[in-house]
Amino acid sequence: MADYKKTIDFIKSIYGNKEFTPLAVPVFAGNEKAYLNECIDTTFVSSIGKFVDRFEEDMAKYTGCKRAVVCVSGTNALHLSLMFAGVERDDEVLTQALTFIATCNALSYIGAHPVFLDVDLTTMGLSPDAVKEWLIKNAEIRNGECYNKNTGRCVKACVPMHTFGHPVRIEELALVCEEYHIELVEDAAESIGSLYKGKHTGTFGKVGVISFNGNKTITTGGGGMMLFNDDELGAYAKHITTQAKVPHRWEFRHDHIGYNYRMPNINAALGCAQLENLDKCVASKRKVATEYIDFFNNVDGIDFFAEPENTFSNYWLSAVVLKDKEAQLDFLQQTNNNGVMTRPIWELMSRLQMFEKCENDGLKNTIWFADRVVNIPSSVRLEDL
Repeated sequence: MADYKKTIDFIKSIYGNKEFTPLAVPVFAGNEKAYLNECIDTTFVSSIGKFVDRFEEDMAKYTGCKRAVVCVSGTNALHLSLMFAGVERDDEVLTQALTFIATCNALSYIGAHPVFLDVDLTTMGLSPDAVKEWLIKNAEIRNGECYNKNTGRCVKACVPMHTFGHPVRIEELALVCEEYHIELVEDAAESIGSLYKGKHTGTFGKVGVISFNGNKTITTGGGGMMLFNDDELGAYAKHITTQAKVPHRWEFRHDHIGYNYRMPNINAALGCAQLENLDKCVASKRKVATEYIDFFNNVDGIDFFAEPENTFSNYWLSAVVLKDKEAQLDFLQQTNNNGVMTRPIWELMSRLQMFEKCENDGLKNTIWFADRVVNIPSSVRLEDL
């Protein structure tokens, strides 16, 4: 059993040597209270209000997309994004088993089937090489669509997830998807502020999705956002998320099956204030990551997972890689027993009862990470803002 006291003491020192160091907590250091009070004073606390429009406009400008549409959660945003990509019941969606369950829940709402493919060792995200290899072996193009030769199902979409904020090799993945007539939907839930070759994650495919859950880099308490490079599709998405209600001064008319996925104004107000400090929040997380890198360079048996080549990562959650499963469990036990909150990577989707029979490619790298990765405290530091 290794002694991790030095590591525990260092992590505590980064966050002020407190008795308990949490994994990730929100920081409110700007106009949050002022904007929330304005919502209360004006009574616009529900789905109508100026902060909803402002948040969408500010996010579109920040990410460089043409249209941004807010939802009440990132999972809602993923659900609709897959629908907009044309995914239907019994279609297949290529994705990674190393992800949070929201990715698979969203496609399950439609009745689609995940196909789990391996991740890159350099990104922890869906590997373009693994996707291409699987498609060469298993796919064929019929009438302009991709089909799984083994199941006969249409392979409609591909959903990479930018794990812990580290961008995948998204340009290469987009080219593979284009070659095989597969729609690309980016699960960028964790990667607000992250860039691939200078371009914001979530803007490379048909739709990109960002999350504003309470533990994210910036938060609206709960919430999500869809990013579009198509103005018309973005406008349609806005319509569908608001019960597909046709504008009229007093009549209630609806022209599609709609969804009550509207983000309330009071949440959007929080988002507007948080977004004003986003660059500082990312800078703080990157500063913490740099301190971790310097420290773990001199620690045997623990490697810090640094941003991949050609990327700018928000380091949403800092991660270390232990030498094996036994070391991972030992590290988790010692840190949590001594006031430092750490967590293993999520249970692999392919190991959950709901998805254990889904097709996969062996997931060699995925399993390697699952047995070794631990997330360590990654909060934004108030003093950095």
